[in-house]
Amino acid sequence: MVVTKYYFIVASNQFLITEEPLEEVLRERIQYYRITKKRIDFWLLPKPTFLQSKLYKDLTKQLPENCIAIVSTNKIFITWLKLRLNNVFIGKFLGPTEQIQNPLGFEL
Repeated sequence: MVVTKYYFIVASNQFLITEEPLEEVLRERIQYYRITKKRIDFWLLPKPTFLQSKLYKDLTKQLPENCIAIVSTNKIFITWLKLRLNNVFIGKFLGPTEQIQNPLGFEL
C-alpha cells in the first residue's frame, strides 16, 4: 500500500461556499493546471471522513458539523489557499493508514 502525504484546509461550508469566492478560485486553478498540463491534485470534500480520526479530535471541536475541506498533495497550493481565504484551519496527514483508511472519503 502506498502512503501519500495530504495537506488540507477546512472550514464551515457556509464560509467557504457562500462567503468566499471558492468557485472562482478553484476554476482558476483548474484552468492553470490545464494550461500547464498538470494533473489535478486537489479535491473538495464535504464532511470529510479523515476528520473522524482521533488525530483531529481537538480540531473537530472547533468546527461546525457542516464543514468542507480542500485536500491536496500539493503543500504550496494549500498554503496559498490559507493565505487567500484566511479563516480556515490547515493541516496534514498520511493516508491510507490504520487511522485514516480512506483519505478522500466524505459524507453527503
